[in-house]
This record gives sequence, C-alpha cells and structure tokens, in this order.
Amino acid sequence: MNHNENWVEIDTENFRSNLRMIREISGRPVMAVIKANAYGHGTLGIAEAARSAGAAFFCVARFKEAMELRQAGFDTPILLFGRMAPEDVIMAATQNVRATIFSEEQIPEYAGVLQDSGLRLLVHAKADTGMGRLGTPAASALTLLSRIQQEKTLRTEGLYTHFARSDEPEQETTARQLDQMEALIGQVTAAGLRPEILHAANSAGALFHPRACRFDMVRAGIALYGLSPAPTAPLSEGFRPVLSWKARLIAIRDFAAGQGISYGHHYHTQKDHERIGVLPVGYADGFRRTSGNEVLIKGQRVPVVGAACMDQCMVRLDAIPDARPGDEAVLIGRQGEQEISAEEVASRWGTINYEVVCGISHRIDRVYQ
Repeated sequence: MNHNENWVEIDTENFRSNLRMIREISGRPVMAVIKANAYGHGTLGIAEAARSAGAAFFCVARFKEAMELRQAGFDTPILLFGRMAPEDVIMAATQNVRATIFSEEQIPEYAGVLQDSGLRLLVHAKADTGMGRLGTPAASALTLLSRIQQEKTLRTEGLYTHFARSDEPEQETTARQLDQMEALIGQVTAAGLRPEILHAANSAGALFHPRACRFDMVRAGIALYGLSPAPTAPLSEGFRPVLSWKARLIAIRDFAAGQGISYGHHYHTQKDHERIGVLPVGYADGFRRTSGNEVLIKGQRVPVVGAACMDQCMVRLDAIPDARPGDEAVLIGRQGEQEISAEEVASRWGTINYEVVCGISHRIDRVYQ
C-alpha cells in the first residue's frame, strides 16, 4: 500500500508549536521524547521537527532508536531511558549517547567495557521516588552517584526520576515524589555530587505541577503530539494534534438484504441495495477488530461493519449515496465539521491514546507537512 490508499499525515508545525508551548509553560528547555517511532508519528520526521523547534535533548527507549538518529545525521544529545547493554557501551560513548544507570550492578559492567578504551560514557542516574519501575531507591541514590564518580570512564551528567500519577492532578503522589527528589538533590549537592542536569517532569508534570519545573529541564512526550496525558489531564487550548490517519475507498458494492459481510458474518446487510465500501485498512495496520468503529467520509460519520480483516475493513455507505471509490476516509482527524480524535478511538477500544498512535503500523507511510 502507498500513501494514496492508506497513510498518516503529520503536521510538523503543530508539533513545533506544541514544543514551544511546553517550553513557555514550564520555563525550561525541553527534552523531546521520541521513542517508539515517535509515538507512532515517525522517528526521523519528528526528530527534524524537534530539532528545528530547539529541543535540548532527544529521549529514546532502545539503543537501536538512538543509532537510527545518529545514522541519519542528528547530533542532538540523546538519553537512553532503558538498560544499555554492555556491548553497546563503546558505540554509545563514541556517538554521544547517554546511558541511564539505575542500579549499582551496571557500573562495573560499563566501566569494565570502557577500560583502556580512552573513552568516557556520559550517564544519567535514575532514582525511584514512587514509580516502582526502574531506578535505585531514592534513599540509595547518593550511594549510586558516589559509586559512579569513582569510575574515571563514567561521568554523571544528569539525575532524574519519573512520576507515576502526574496525570491525576488532584493526587498527592506527585508531591510526595517531589519531596523525595528535592531531599535527594539537597543530599547530593551537600556532598558535592550535583550533576549539571536535573529533570523530573514528564508532559503532565510540566503542564500541571509547576513545582516539577524547578529543575533544569522537562521531558515532554505525549503532549508534544497534541494528545492529552489522560482524560483527567486534558491539554489546554492551543495544543493541536499532530497526526491524522486517512485512507481512500477502493471499492463499493450494492448487496441484497441478509448478505453476511466479512469473516464470521457478524454483520448482515439490513436491506436490499445496501451500499458497502471497502477501505484498505486492517488490524495489521493497527486498526482493531472492535465493534463500533467509525470513520469520516464526506464530512459524515459512517459505521465500520463486519470484522476488520488483516488488510481491509468495510463501511456502510447508505447515508452517503454520492460516495465513490477514491473518496477520502478519516480514521483519526478532522473532516469538515466532524472530528474523530485518538482519545475517542482509545475510549472505543478500551485503551489509552498512547496505545492507539503507537500501534499504527510501520508499513503505513508517514506524510510530513
């Protein structure tokens, strides 16, 4: 399939505008999180938009993602959130990729690889203040930083934590995490170990918790893409979605009443001459086999009928008698006065908007505007 049949449009100006808004609201440089194929938006196109908007860092989850950026010529500092394998340490040190150290066990692993190499690896230590995922307990973080300092092949550039419930503004969890982070910073500063970059705020932290913006940078992910961190944390006016998902009708047929449509015949036509259209979009593209799906055609909502197939799905077109093959359908985005948001799709699918956009297949062309 090519973008003329099934494609994603990426509005890079919206992305740049969103990044500038986060920087203005937080008052801090922005570390742009572009992991997971830039939340489904396409790594390299988004990286260019982030660079042109002045992103201070790129953040990724896998070393492969960092190398994709370097091979494409991006020289922006990169922080790897996940565990860096020892066999990648030499390349990371030569390519200016920062490792996250969240346990003491990583220190001798990395230092051993770098021994006699003449290289030094920049690292960001991670403290767990309440997420319960990666990170040394905040009470042990001073020891971790001291241990890193003992290795001449490692240099601690940053210290960070991650919020568990910053998208629930009324919860006190974020305040407690900030209490721990601030106490830790006081300890490491007194010990002469304060790194040059402290960061804690994710998108929701930067937008809803001003106290989280007191540090040196903010790490923005979902809000960069114009998507709300959670239903409880809607974006303010001015943020705009970056992604639209579109396709074109490739066939239309009239069916007699009672005709089963698609695998399993879960839907049967309701009347004679019922018009059924085919879109070249299926679950292999990330469009789920969930009942109740809708798309926009000629500015109207039309239902998806029958089970979505791997590569196609069917829509009922009786309400649009002038629909023709080649007409544009919108799965996510705006058409006329109607809009189907990623949040609406997520609600229908029983998930979150992150999963909707991250799940859009790599085989679909991203068209940058």
